[in-house]
Amino acid sequence: MSRGDQLGRQWQIIQTLLSSKRGKSALELSEEIECNLRTIYRDLEALQIAGFPICNEREEGKNLWSLLDTVKQSIPIPFTLTELMAIYFSRDLVKTLQDTVFYDSLESLFKKIKATLPPDSEEFLKNVQNTLYVSQKQYKEYGKAKGSINMVNDAAIRKRSIEINYYSMSHKKESVRKVDPYRIWFFNGTFYLIAYCHQRKETRIFALDRIKSVSITDENFIVPDDFDLEDFMKPSFGIFKGKPEKVRIWFGPNAAGYITEKIWHETQNIIEENDGAIIFEAEIAITEEIKTWVLSWGSKAAVLKPDSLKKELKKEIKKMAGKY
Repeated sequence: MSRGDQLGRQWQIIQTLLSSKRGKSALELSEEIECNLRTIYRDLEALQIAGFPICNEREEGKNLWSLLDTVKQSIPIPFTLTELMAIYFSRDLVKTLQDTVFYDSLESLFKKIKATLPPDSEEFLKNVQNTLYVSQKQYKEYGKAKGSINMVNDAAIRKRSIEINYYSMSHKKESVRKVDPYRIWFFNGTFYLIAYCHQRKETRIFALDRIKSVSITDENFIVPDDFDLEDFMKPSFGIFKGKPEKVRIWFGPNAAGYITEKIWHETQNIIEENDGAIIFEAEIAITEEIKTWVLSWGSKAAVLKPDSLKKELKKEIKKMAGKY
């Protein structure tokens, strides 16, 4: 029996006892969790040793196991004990946010959550956390941008316009902009600022780590009632915006399964071919992101429409071939 199976079973026992008003006998637990009665007794003993306040009382001729009512009542509404534990165990998900105000706040939350759990359950928590590991290979280090991120976040909350010194990756130079920070958006390991740019007279996207300096002005702004982030980003395949066009891409049988198991864009439509291949359709802005995505599949993918995208990819493939 693996350690993961044991921890998963003990997790089920805690959930079952939490939801039970009168408690459960060991036999009832073994039937609900579908395991051996002796195993249930060993798990109950292990949970007690770990510090969980599980008690055993005889009622109507049965030995009933339950969690102390004081524990159930002490859990802040609307969270249950297992929900609080689940939040605590998810801390691996936010490792990419290190050195930001968001990570610091979540760490503070985790500490408070941990304080609500049984004091002697540290070892049990570590063991359960070890059954789930979340990792992101590619992410940005935000330590140098921590001050800017904090100021932008503060301005967005207070609805204050800001002046930023922003480095444009495409133009390879810095420029000073006055913007109204509408939203901070975390996407694919990067923080972005969705803001109205007074210089360009339109809502634009800025990578937060490319903001070299920030100053908060005394001017207030109002986010337009009709602004919706999902609608704003709908045509994009990632970050870059543009006019949406009908895209049709062929994927061979070796790639079809990987394509169909994900939602790549909310407008996508998958057409299955008789030979196992598929046709991917979507209304997408023709940007570098869609070109890079198609190229990443190599010969397993081929653009059918639009012709403009086909021509751009042909040029790129010729340039790539010339380097080998």
